[in-house]
Amino acid sequence: MPPGAQLLGREWLGFDGEIATVRFEAQPLFTNRHGTIQGGFLAAMLDSATGLGALAALPATRTVVTRTLTTRFLKPARVGPITAKAKVISQTDRDMIVEADLIDASDVTVASATAELRILDKR
Repeated sequence: MPPGAQLLGREWLGFDGEIATVRFEAQPLFTNRHGTIQGGFLAAMLDSATGLGALAALPATRTVVTRTLTTRFLKPARVGPITAKAKVISQTDRDMIVEADLIDASDVTVASATAELRILDKR
């Protein structure tokens, strides 16, 4: 697992053919002066989730890189488990759009994002 994914406490939960589910562990080290999770960590979780959602929908010979990530912070996120749900919205031979939500332990959506991804052949 890449170091960034390890830092975020990323755990792959599965793909049902449409929705990829990933869990993260928001650490006390991720908090801001308000005691909530700093937005950059939430954005990193969303970037990771959209990338994994894309990879789950692609053949093993392909990969993706993020071109843009539009993030919306909806509610304060607390320390603890955060689950991401990612779904491919559209796809061409070269590009993919994936949306993801971050949901806290109380089942509240705390952030969401739309990622534009470039599809590449693995080297």
